[in-house]
Amino acid sequence: MLTDIFPFSFELDTVAIAGASLWSLALYLGFSPVSEWVIEQLNHWFNFAERSLYTSKSEFEKSRQARESQNAFYASVFSIIPFLAFGALCNWGVEVSLGRSWAISMGILACIGCGVYELGRQDGKNNR
Repeated sequence: MLTDIFPFSFELDTVAIAGASLWSLALYLGFSPVSEWVIEQLNHWFNFAERSLYTSKSEFEKSRQARESQNAFYASVFSIIPFLAFGALCNWGVEVSLGRSWAISMGILACIGCGVYELGRQDGKNNR
C-alpha cells in the first residue's frame, strides 16, 4: 500500500514503535506533574506566539477564547513528543540490556506500574 504512494520502499520496525509508545505512555503517567508543566509551558508559548501575529488589540480580543482553547489542545497533543523521545531511549536500553524479546513486556509492566502509581498519587492528593 505504501509502495503505491512512494516510489521507494522502507521498513517500519513495528516492535520498536510499539515499545517506544508503551514506554512513553508509562513515562507520561509516571511523571504526570512534569507532563502538566510541559503542557502549561507549550500553552503559554503558543498563546504568546499567536499574540504577536495581531497588530490590533480589538481584533485579537474578538476570537481570543476560541484561539486559546485551540492552543490548549495543541499543547496537550504536542506534550507527548518529549515523552516519545525518552520512551524510545528506554525501549532501546531494554533491547540492548535484556534483548529484543523483553522490550514489549517491560513496556507493558512499566505502563501497569506507572498507572497504579498515578492512581495512588491522585487518590492521595484527593484525600488531603
